[in-house]
Amino acid sequence: MTPLCDVLKHYAARNPARFHMPGHKGGPLPLPELSDAASLDVTEIPGTGNLYLAGEPFDSAQKPWAERFGFDHCQFLTGGSTMGIHTGLSLLCAPGDQILVDRNCHRAVFNAMALLDLEPVYLERPWLEQENLIGPITPEQVEFSLKTHPNIKTVCITSPTYAGVLSDIGAIFSVVHAHGARLFVDGAHGAHLPFLGLTPFAGADGVVVSAHKTLPALGQAALLFTNGIDPDRVRRMASVFGTSSPSYPILASMDAARAWLEGDGARAYRQTALRVAQLRQKFPSLAGDLSLDPARLTLNVQDGPSFARSLEEQNIFPEMEDGGHVVFICTPQDLEENFDRLERALEGMEDRMGPCPPLPSPPLPERACSLREALFAPTQRVPLYQSAGRVSAAQIAPYPPGVPVVAPGERISEKELAYFRKIGYNSTDIPVIVSSSGDF
Repeated sequence: MTPLCDVLKHYAARNPARFHMPGHKGGPLPLPELSDAASLDVTEIPGTGNLYLAGEPFDSAQKPWAERFGFDHCQFLTGGSTMGIHTGLSLLCAPGDQILVDRNCHRAVFNAMALLDLEPVYLERPWLEQENLIGPITPEQVEFSLKTHPNIKTVCITSPTYAGVLSDIGAIFSVVHAHGARLFVDGAHGAHLPFLGLTPFAGADGVVVSAHKTLPALGQAALLFTNGIDPDRVRRMASVFGTSSPSYPILASMDAARAWLEGDGARAYRQTALRVAQLRQKFPSLAGDLSLDPARLTLNVQDGPSFARSLEEQNIFPEMEDGGHVVFICTPQDLEENFDRLERALEGMEDRMGPCPPLPSPPLPERACSLREALFAPTQRVPLYQSAGRVSAAQIAPYPPGVPVVAPGERISEKELAYFRKIGYNSTDIPVIVSSSGDF
């Protein structure tokens, strides 16, 4: 069942005279490779619905997603998880609120907090010495922070992380709700997990996932799931942060991806997870007691950037690397021949695998101004080595550990600069705040 796709294909089959947007009118495009999708690229006309209003075909297209993920409502998004984070936090927070937030969060979370003028209380992730990596957020951390900051009514956590580490959202939910707060999860990298039989977001009041990251969907395809929030309010807030001309091919790709996953796709994903498990057994990778995304391969290596560049020279492109890891996003769309190519390449690089020196980040810097002030303040760009005493206007987040060493509005001190020198990180161009009053 693909309600949205069916409507679009039916409209295209009628060979209509399209005196409406978009300007290509469903015909050939200057880039021929895109032309096959043009016939489905329409706008809000009778029958095609409106993404930000109740009604068909979106109600029927979004409902099975909500059921699969265990939520009241699913909202399609065409602005990626960034749009979902902005929408979700706007639904759960009032301007000026305190928020308990995972320090290992996407820049969209920092921007949303700045736009809403939220006051962050940061959850620092534990450092796993054996893995040389940040670990999961624990319920005990959340409990302690909520007891210490009783005014917090919203908690925002990233799960899974880029490396595939999962936090126990169900246990965290119990703590959060016991304190009368609500839980939002940035699950951008976990859209596939429910189709592997997992329940990684159980209990959350809101979660956003990027369909385009791990599913056969077009770039920018994402989904926002909510519990206990009026769907009309969700749609209205999504329209604040989303374009008024959402891409119907992006929307249709989510409809089609879900139908595939409900059929052959789930079995194919299980096969992918088995292939990843084989690679984990053969090569040094994240394992142990960690709860991990079964379809993500994160290798432990001695020099992540050098290792990744060597793979690229063999025409193999990983998702990302940090100082001691290389991350591969694996899906059923990865052909077996490509898995074989990767395995052969890794066999020739085993002497470069294993742990790199531990590099936990220093304690949090001093906060000099709010995230909102940092976002809208005048800035200048300076080399990192000349930034001591200045207030950063953006995240400074080298790898590892993959969390901001300095967040917007925090002062750069010699402590942070010493850490950057230790890990060999330098930048000739970072934004710092300029203030005529001299406060910064």
